[in-house]
Amino acid sequence: MKKVFLLLAALSFLIISCSDDDNSVEPTTSSMTLNISGLEDLGSSAMYEGWIMVDGVPKTTGTFTVDASGNLSKSSFEIDADDLSSATAFILTIEPNPDPSPNPSDVHIIAGDFNGSSASLSVGHGAALGDDFSSISGKYILATPTNGADTDEKSGIWFLDLSSGTPAVGLDLPTLPAGWKYEGWTVINGVPVTSGTFTSVTEVDDADPFSSTQPGPPFPGEDYLVNAPSGLTFPTDLSGGTAVISIEPDPDNSPNPFTLKPLVKMIPTDAADHVTYDMDKNLGSFPTGTASK
Repeated sequence: MKKVFLLLAALSFLIISCSDDDNSVEPTTSSMTLNISGLEDLGSSAMYEGWIMVDGVPKTTGTFTVDASGNLSKSSFEIDADDLSSATAFILTIEPNPDPSPNPSDVHIIAGDFNGSSASLSVGHGAALGDDFSSISGKYILATPTNGADTDEKSGIWFLDLSSGTPAVGLDLPTLPAGWKYEGWTVINGVPVTSGTFTSVTEVDDADPFSSTQPGPPFPGEDYLVNAPSGLTFPTDLSGGTAVISIEPDPDNSPNPFTLKPLVKMIPTDAADHVTYDMDKNLGSFPTGTASK
C-alpha cells in the first residue's frame, strides 16, 4: 500500500510540473533598428541610450557607442514586443558611463514620433532640443576690450553687433532645454579655443580664462591675451581663423566642440577690428535618422 501511495504521489507531482511548464509563457521580443548619421564618439565616460515612450513612460531600448567614423556599435535592439508595439516615440539621450540612474538624463539629442513602424529623428522634436534652428543668425566683431589699450585688437572675438555704432545683441538663438548650453569658439591655427559657455545671448558667458583684467561687454566673447593653450601664443591675430557657436551637452566630458555647430564662419584673412561680420548657418552638422520597429 505504501508503494502505491508513493507512486501516486510521484505521478501527481509529474502531472503538476508538466501543467506548470505548459502554462509558463516566455516573453516575446521584437527588433527595433536604428539608422542614424551625424553622431560623434563620446569617449569612454559617456554613451548613447535609446528610449521608447510607452503610455507616457520612457523605457530603455539599450545603449551603444559611436566610433570616430560615426558608426554605431549596435543598431538592432531586442525589446519587449508589447512595449514596442505600443511605443509612440523614440528618444536618444547621452548618459554618463557608468550610469548611476535607470532614468533618462536631461541630455536629449534627437527624437521622433512613430508614424506606423518608423520614426524620423531630429533635434527639432519637442522631446529633444525642440527647435530646428532654421531662424538663427549670428554676428561678431574682433576687439580686445579687456586690456583697455588700443592694441592687439584682432586678438579677441565678441558675439555682438556693432553696426549701429553701439554694441547690441549679435546672436539670435533659441532658448535651450535643460541639459544643453551654447559655447563660443575660435579655431586658431587649427586649434579650437573656447570663448566660454552661455545660455543667454545678452549676458557675459561663464568664463574668461584668456582675457585681461578689465571688464568686457555684456555679451558672450573672449579676449585671447593670456594663458595661451599649448602650441599657441597670445596675443594673436584671429584673421583667417574660424568663428563657431556650438551646442554642448551639460555636463560636458570633452574640451572640444560638440557635433552640433549651428553657426560657423571663417574670419576674413583681411579682417578689421570693430567691424561687424555675419556668421553662416551650419545645420548640416545636426544628426538625423530613423528608428524602425
